[in-house]
Amino acid sequence: MSRENSSPPSSPARATLADVAARAGVSPSTASIAFSGQGPVSAATKEKVLRAADDLGYVGPDPRAAGLRRGRSGIVGAVLASRIGVSFRDPVLIQTLDGLADELSSIGAGLLLMSASNESASQVTVADAPVDAAVLLGCSPAPGASLDTMRRRGIPMVAIEADPVEGSPLITVDNRGGTRLLAQHLKDLGHERVSVITLALDRPTQPCRLAPDIEALGVVPARERLAGARDVYPEISGWVAGGSRVDAGKRAALQLLDVAESERPTAIIAQSDLIAAGAVAAARELGLDVPRDLSVVGFDGIRVDALGMRLTTVVQPAQAKGAAAGRAVIALLEGDEAESVSFDVRFVAGETTGPAPSR
Repeated sequence: MSRENSSPPSSPARATLADVAARAGVSPSTASIAFSGQGPVSAATKEKVLRAADDLGYVGPDPRAAGLRRGRSGIVGAVLASRIGVSFRDPVLIQTLDGLADELSSIGAGLLLMSASNESASQVTVADAPVDAAVLLGCSPAPGASLDTMRRRGIPMVAIEADPVEGSPLITVDNRGGTRLLAQHLKDLGHERVSVITLALDRPTQPCRLAPDIEALGVVPARERLAGARDVYPEISGWVAGGSRVDAGKRAALQLLDVAESERPTAIIAQSDLIAAGAVAAARELGLDVPRDLSVVGFDGIRVDALGMRLTTVVQPAQAKGAAAGRAVIALLEGDEAESVSFDVRFVAGETTGPAPSR
């Protein structure tokens, strides 16, 4: 049959950053970072993303996209609590950035990573970044001066598990309630000597003993999860991990466990699954059985392959947090109101908890 009289094909839809990410086989946040030239992405990954962009004809954010009005940069800043290189070791943060980048790709916006840490080597600072909006991820009050500058510039802001910014929407999860569930689970199993290993309370550092004078420095998730543990164990204390990493959790756990049996906790509440995996590794190194000698709980609900057993934890919707922040940014850029959103968490019983040992 002749095709001469058939209707001409419609113009192909303009490629988006999400299309580039799918073709390159990477996450939307990695594609955004690679395409913008910002952040810790390998040369091979960057080349793969740029090749995919070239194949699809993607040249960057669409200046005609809804919400990116004339005079805007087409860039949204993601302000991280820690240095960028350190932050990218956290799978929960990566999932959150994936959700954020994926949502922003619907309006053709790029994502620029910045650090609130003074140790950042980035040439672009929080105060002078050419961004249309900013998303604060777990930031403590430390970057207050920079945020004041952004307010004066009239840059819309959205906070994800960060200290609230007046007039800005806040995206949260039930950190306190989730940890309360974990602590009550241990209480129901008969555990009385329980310790906590917290997320880094300021910026990643060496493990240190948890003390009242440093608790106020903590990022929002660390403070809220500690409060949830104290709802059940009012006097609970422990150690601060150097970061949400297995090695940091192991070093902190060794401080708690490599002591006389009469002083050793029978359970550890770790503020992330990676820290919990480190605590299990420390117990094994000392010849302790989990959960017979020590029960361990985490927080996040991520997959930890090195653990070798199912972790008792609570699952949080990390990608959904990022997507909610992206929708809030889009609303603000459109001149609409953006509401705060709070997500529930879900308790999951695993193989790392059991009855308190009789001593």
